[in-house]
Amino acid sequence: MKLREALRKTLNKKELVLVPRAFDMVGAIAIFNEFPKELKKKEKIIAEKVMFLNPHIKTVAKKTGKYAGKYRTPKIAVIAGEKTKETLHKENGIRLRVNIETCYFSARTGSERLRVAQQVKKGDKVLVMFSGIAPFPCVIAKNSRPKIVYGIEANKQARNYGLENVKINKLTNVKLIQGDVKKIIPKIKETFDKILLPLPRKAEDYLDLALTKLKPKGKIYLYMFVSEYDFGAVKKAYQRRFKKVNLIECGRYSPGVSRICLELT
Repeated sequence: MKLREALRKTLNKKELVLVPRAFDMVGAIAIFNEFPKELKKKEKIIAEKVMFLNPHIKTVAKKTGKYAGKYRTPKIAVIAGEKTKETLHKENGIRLRVNIETCYFSARTGSERLRVAQQVKKGDKVLVMFSGIAPFPCVIAKNSRPKIVYGIEANKQARNYGLENVKINKLTNVKLIQGDVKKIIPKIKETFDKILLPLPRKAEDYLDLALTKLKPKGKIYLYMFVSEYDFGAVKKAYQRRFKKVNLIECGRYSPGVSRICLELT
């Protein structure tokens, strides 16, 4: 049964139209991106219905502000259920502990993480810039056979969750470093077969830095948000610098704007 249908006897017609059609699920937490002010007095009723329809959901929360601050994290308010913002999320054969308010994490990009992991070859050395709670390093280490996966993350709390996630998944070939990539990368003596920049808004600013650690036949995975009408122009721009450019659409950011991955070799 869909949420709106389940609420027909509780809300009037005007209220039903305003009920959000979708929410994100991270572990046992359901997160509404937007919750209309007109439903303020009914949000707990709606949240409880979400848990009734989805027994695995133990907490329902809402974002109370856009991503902001140094680490681009959202403000979260719990509406109903367990009063917690921490959960254990499962994807691609791994488990990830995360605090949805203090650490940036997108469950929507799980399929993209697996896609990239499937391109990693046995013995590859991989670098993940802006690694967060280590979803990319963990998925790659678990589903492929890399020699080593480095992850660099400025947010100390996110990196600490990353260390816990590496331990939870019993991974021995992941190395997580806390700090600014601009300061950390020059100190790393390794060069890499695959380098990921999963920071859609500013990744381009770090491309030249990433290239200093890329092996001659290595591949860059550069993420960004792009209007669907600009795909061709973006690809053409990077073809001036790289021999081969693949553009993969890997999710929607907003109407008309997609999250894309540029594979650069």
